[in-house]
Amino acid sequence: MIPLKVLLGRRGVPGVTILLIAANFAMFLHELSLTPHQIQVFFLHYGLVPATYTLALSGYHVSFSRLVVPLFSSMFIHGGWMHILGNMWFLWVFGGAVEDTLGSGGFLAAYIIAGLVGGVTQTMFAWGSTVPTIGASGAISGVMGAYLILYPRSKVLTLVPLFFIFFWRLPAIFMIGYWFLIQFMSGIASLGVPEAGGTAFWAHVGGFLLGAAIAVPNRRRVLWYPT
Repeated sequence: MIPLKVLLGRRGVPGVTILLIAANFAMFLHELSLTPHQIQVFFLHYGLVPATYTLALSGYHVSFSRLVVPLFSSMFIHGGWMHILGNMWFLWVFGGAVEDTLGSGGFLAAYIIAGLVGGVTQTMFAWGSTVPTIGASGAISGVMGAYLILYPRSKVLTLVPLFFIFFWRLPAIFMIGYWFLIQFMSGIASLGVPEAGGTAFWAHVGGFLLGAAIAVPNRRRVLWYPT
């Protein structure tokens, strides 16, 4: 299922959402300027590599910057056009309404914290892996988790490609709930699978739960509710 639009009115311009999308695309344009070898080095240096933390806890010297910087930089790195377009589309669809409720500062803080928690969660479940985790999906999953808590009964115009293409107005609790269930079950299925690149399902799960937790005390700030 592909969300196309949330059927909510916006009270203001989602400035932080737009800036985050611009920052991600700016980083991606930099990636496009790199050679294949340079991009591999770039991913290893600025992506979140679980093995780095395994070595640090095993007593090997790892610089503070190597431990901290990737937690943030990995959120702005993407592995290809489909990766970044998919992530930025989900951010655009759900980000504006959440930013309306949390405010610009609160939304940015929630986005970054969800991304950090998502990265840490993925690192824990992929402990010792040398494959770098990259992408904004942990942070965007946090935005989706917050949206589900804030607007569970709102409708999401959704493209459903079955035998034919359908456009359905699905309640957020169904559309996003189904998406989260797929992420969680896929994460369970990935346990014990030999190290390989792919979707960081546990980053999605961790980021989503953190975003939902942040939204709970902010439900009182929803000044209006969609019909």
